[in-house]
Amino acid sequence: MDAGKATISGVFNGSRLLEIPFYQRAYVWGEEQWERFLSDMEFVTASKRPYFLGSIILKQSSAGNTWSQVSEERVVIDGQQRLTTMILFFKALCMKLGAQNLFERDFVLETGDIALRHGRYDQEAFNAVTSSKVASPIDGSSNIVRAYNYFLTNIDVDRVDRNTIKSNVQFVCIDLTEGEDEQQIFDTINSLGVRLTTAELLKNYFFNRENEDAFAEGWENVFEPSSEKKAYWEQEIVTGRIKRTLIDLFFDAFLQILVQDKSHGVTTEDKLYYSRTSNLFQSYKDFISRYCNGDKGVVLEKMRPYAKVFESTFDPGYCDEAIPPTPCLERMNVLIFGLKNSTLIPYMLYIRKNVCSAIEESKIFAVLESYIVRRMLVQATTKNYNRLFTSLILNEVLEADNLRTFLEADGEATTYMPSDSEVHRAFFESRLYNLQSKGVLYLLESAIRPSMSSTALLGFNQYSLEHMMPKKWRNNWGMLDAEKASVRDKALLTLGNLAIITHSLNASIRDASWDVKKSGKNGKDGLALCTAGLVTMHNVLEKESWAESDIAERAEWLYEKALKVWG
Repeated sequence: MDAGKATISGVFNGSRLLEIPFYQRAYVWGEEQWERFLSDMEFVTASKRPYFLGSIILKQSSAGNTWSQVSEERVVIDGQQRLTTMILFFKALCMKLGAQNLFERDFVLETGDIALRHGRYDQEAFNAVTSSKVASPIDGSSNIVRAYNYFLTNIDVDRVDRNTIKSNVQFVCIDLTEGEDEQQIFDTINSLGVRLTTAELLKNYFFNRENEDAFAEGWENVFEPSSEKKAYWEQEIVTGRIKRTLIDLFFDAFLQILVQDKSHGVTTEDKLYYSRTSNLFQSYKDFISRYCNGDKGVVLEKMRPYAKVFESTFDPGYCDEAIPPTPCLERMNVLIFGLKNSTLIPYMLYIRKNVCSAIEESKIFAVLESYIVRRMLVQATTKNYNRLFTSLILNEVLEADNLRTFLEADGEATTYMPSDSEVHRAFFESRLYNLQSKGVLYLLESAIRPSMSSTALLGFNQYSLEHMMPKKWRNNWGMLDAEKASVRDKALLTLGNLAIITHSLNASIRDASWDVKKSGKNGKDGLALCTAGLVTMHNVLEKESWAESDIAERAEWLYEKALKVWG
């Protein structure tokens, strides 16, 4: 077999037919993958750097070449999803540009056929899309049609450039002869290999037999001095769609701090490239080569003290412990790990390393907590958090007053600080994810409960979320006309109707009438026991009934308390 680097033009060379076998599964990518693919193409356009899109396995066809206009035929063993998506993307882009001729130049053979022949499951839909002559969505429910319609709707022609993408997107193309066992090769590539972690790759890059002493001091004593320390660094958390270890998060955060250091003079394009977590190992090599004159010691010298600070700052275990009422590390860890805001990590690490005053540090934490919670309440996007927090590092924002000014001056819709009126409205209207609602109520509870409370606050992970008026209210809470029922369905999802409880209610209690839900029945706990001592349940259990007006009254009370905590 042959294996080598190939561009889009190398895979679709104008005279090669790629055929997806009839027995292969249908095209299965969905909106999550299309969104990432489009984001990747925007990244390629902006960075103008080579971008690896994975490997594809092709095999010479046993049928032989029967078309005079086609020089070769290949069966697609692996890579159907990426190759199909690539064609659908370029088809939509060319249609939006009014340049169907460019699509034909790249992906249509002299026979008039598309260079990719689809399998039985998607052939009809694929042909309908690729033969379309107008830039309009196509009717159909197949993923092929949905993908094409997604790209037609979401491609911004000012942010993707056809020629740049063609020049920089690369594959590893594995070309098998007719006699090769493609299943064995496919299984080996996809199942048997153990992928090296970023930390393992960096360790091998930084150290060798000639500098064992440097390894002991700069790596082993930091990341592997004991089994306990090693276990700390190897903890996995979920960030976005993937699991990442703490050591991986450290190297990501540390690199962002390095590249924002003005003394290195890193270009905007390279900062964009270095921000991609999938490029982390290659980014370190590239940064050291371009901006450190190849001297690894420049990075190693700063790495150890930052690693020590990281270890003393970040711990997912704080989500299992009671947290203090005032701004502190414990609360920030709940925000980061409990509420999935890992994009905060680089700036948090930068603060902890460079702010000497504990008082100033607490003030910064207060501003950050207020900012994150307010945006969560109004359901603002987190899309540009990475850009925002790295810009704080670039601008050396190390004082709370400067941070507040910086955030308040940011008028962008994706990063602005929500106003009090927006936060007020959120308590009555926002329907947050369960995790977000639980986070808001937990952080609020921990901040407003009296120091001598009769019950102990548990860790964030020990609470679950409960709707006091149940979603299935129609079973035991009476019937309403359609309009009033719609109002109720919306109200019961808002914060005024939600509570954190120490353990989930039994289904028979959860959907029961208000009296039963409060008190429990037949040995099964109700809200009275599961919310005992919680200040955020102020006056709730004294209510003889629970309706929309009560939800609104509690929302107002929660808002007034929240405003004092997150001013």
